[in-house]
Amino acid sequence: MTRIERPLEDAGFNQSPIYENVDLYMSDLPLRRAMAQAGVDAEAAKLSDCGRDWGSAEALDEGRLANEFTPRLRQVDPKGFRIDRIEFHPAYHAAMARSFRHGIHSSAFAPGATQQDFIARGARLYMACQVEAGHMCPITMTHAVVPALAAAPAIAAKWMPKILSRVYDPAQKPWWEKDGVTLGMGMTERQGGTDVRANISRAEKAGDHYEITGHKWFMSAPMCDAFLVLAQARNGLTCFLVPRYRPDGQLNALRFQRLKDKLGNRSNASSEVEFLAAYGERVGEEGRGVPTIIEMVNMTRLDCVMSSAGLMRWGLAQSVHHTRHRSVFQRHLSDQPMMRAVLADMALEVEAMTALAFRLARAIAASAENPAEAAYARLMTPAIKYLVCKTTPGLTYEAMECMGGNGYVEELPLARLYREAPLNAIWEGSGNVMALDVLRAASRAPDAARAVISAIAPGDAGDKIARLLLGREAERNGRIIAEQLARRAAVAALGEYDERLAALYAATRIEGEQHAHYGACGLDGQEVRLMERALPQ
Repeated sequence: MTRIERPLEDAGFNQSPIYENVDLYMSDLPLRRAMAQAGVDAEAAKLSDCGRDWGSAEALDEGRLANEFTPRLRQVDPKGFRIDRIEFHPAYHAAMARSFRHGIHSSAFAPGATQQDFIARGARLYMACQVEAGHMCPITMTHAVVPALAAAPAIAAKWMPKILSRVYDPAQKPWWEKDGVTLGMGMTERQGGTDVRANISRAEKAGDHYEITGHKWFMSAPMCDAFLVLAQARNGLTCFLVPRYRPDGQLNALRFQRLKDKLGNRSNASSEVEFLAAYGERVGEEGRGVPTIIEMVNMTRLDCVMSSAGLMRWGLAQSVHHTRHRSVFQRHLSDQPMMRAVLADMALEVEAMTALAFRLARAIAASAENPAEAAYARLMTPAIKYLVCKTTPGLTYEAMECMGGNGYVEELPLARLYREAPLNAIWEGSGNVMALDVLRAASRAPDAARAVISAIAPGDAGDKIARLLLGREAERNGRIIAEQLARRAAVAALGEYDERLAALYAATRIEGEQHAHYGACGLDGQEVRLMERALPQ
């Protein structure tokens, strides 16, 4: 009998199918657990609708295109007039429109929004950033501006209807003519960086507004309709809202110098900018710029945590999916004990980071009404950002290795994910800044800090952390303190719904022998269970 050869194009060559057209919510048990723990009605919040939308092949392809065809700055029009316009590929605008439809930019602050709405909005961000993280910068900042605008009720009253709109309008024109707006932020200057009190940009009173002259070394999302910026007024560092257009309809005097050529986050524009007596409106009191804008920073730090957890989830899902379809030495990779140990160890880490991220979201959502939750949020926001965001690059690399050469090529999402992974650990405060903020929060409210520590790490473990945190060598031990706090908080967050997982995380991350790489610790025979939790078959 003649043997019929399969056509090469149909053979498959032992390649895993592309991971697409999936429901990013229903396929993610740790996320669903976090929502149940927070009391979120997933059906009412349409989280599965969001998961299917963002997990579609169309959305995934748009994410690829938005990063392959990066934004460009056009400083002048053909006649030489300044326009300072950022041009994007249509795929970027498609991603923005999708996030707007799901309300990721503002739904947490819609009239009648509850604590659960705040947390559900975080879940939508967690899913969206897996597919395209760059566009989340203006989405996150638009969301985060709202608490800061509380310091300027008259400004908030004008802008909030446009902020709350679910219509994405990318046109560059006066904000009051648009159906919806986005907002950005400019804090750091080239001479000061993190030390914003060293800012030298000046704000001079000019009737009912201020004129700002100076620069910003990083102006996030320069295509936005307005920006919160810090500048020195007569009474010190002050926060201002600087729109792209002046009230008379003329383009405001923001001169974009260039776009940053970044390692990752390629779809998002980040710029250097000069202000030439630019029109600005004061937000909060003169000299209170840092306390005013810190309301925005707290929200963006939470989004850094959510986004990093989402990026890790995406890397894990890609790895598990690939190894379940790829055969080596007559067995699927996922059935081989050493690979299973690696994947399960990664799954344990991702589940812990997801539980921790949404535990923080619950605390921030409840902080206005619950002093204990407010204390948790003050102390733990920087500690959790420290751990979750700094864990992401290493786990993403391991996910890349699980996929072998396929993980290293640009056609598949792991290379882009790997370049994206370090960003959130740098944005809104690097590791040392986060550790210092933990110490600052504890020094301002030591009794509240002790109470939080006792809740997440009772007994000797908590006493040890408290002694380090409130001791004379606290600054030298800052990173030790931040990591121990966040690890203990992760154990507590897991323990809310699965004591066995919590004990395993504590045994492998805190109490047992230290290991530098995934798969190099004992998992008490729970490898199969952990992989099934990560991505049910």
